[in-house]
Amino acid sequence: MAELILYILGIIGTISFAVSGALVAIGARLDLFGVAFVGWITAIGGGVLRDVLLGINPPSAFQDYMMSLIAIGVSLIVFIIIYFKKNYYLIRPKIDIINNFFDALGLAAFSVMGAEIACLNGFDNNVFIVVLIGMITAVGGGIFRDILTDSTPYVFKKHIYALASILGCLIYYYLRIYFNKTNWVSAITIFIIVLIRLLATKFCWSLPKIRFNTESDKKDDRRIN
Repeated sequence: MAELILYILGIIGTISFAVSGALVAIGARLDLFGVAFVGWITAIGGGVLRDVLLGINPPSAFQDYMMSLIAIGVSLIVFIIIYFKKNYYLIRPKIDIINNFFDALGLAAFSVMGAEIACLNGFDNNVFIVVLIGMITAVGGGIFRDILTDSTPYVFKKHIYALASILGCLIYYYLRIYFNKTNWVSAITIFIIVLIRLLATKFCWSLPKIRFNTESDKKDDRRIN
């Protein structure tokens, strides 16, 4: 059952982050190859970091090419759909909403997946490692995505992002210990993380940061609001 759940989470996270990565790459005006590559690295990047930290060599993403094919295929589909749409900037607000949802879903699925893989690798008695591995699995791909599209990683500056993953991993860890039911515990955790992310976007929840009243700060505020 655990293997099936991990596989399902992997597919959900891969598709979600591939969509998110492709949309960000399109917004950054990358070409077809750039969109496919960014979508792919967004989908597998966190898992590669996770496996490196856990000593899984080569990383699972390189052992099973199916997830890579899914990520690249989804990215190409997104590119083709947007390519034939006219007046891209007129539909940009709708694209941002779609991107935010898939980003939240990918974050949730990979948080749970990373936490479960940490538990299965013998760290089920160490909450710190489980939460850390879950968070890295969830945010690693997004960091690669933002670096490749020449922007400060989203996780470091906007809304409640990594914190949602951390809270979700904590919830998953303790529910898993007390109930030992990975199927519905996974579903509950995913719902909570997605809800936190969507609410954070809607109500502009963010962690405190230093303001310098510069033009850059004003632009960031306009983008967030």
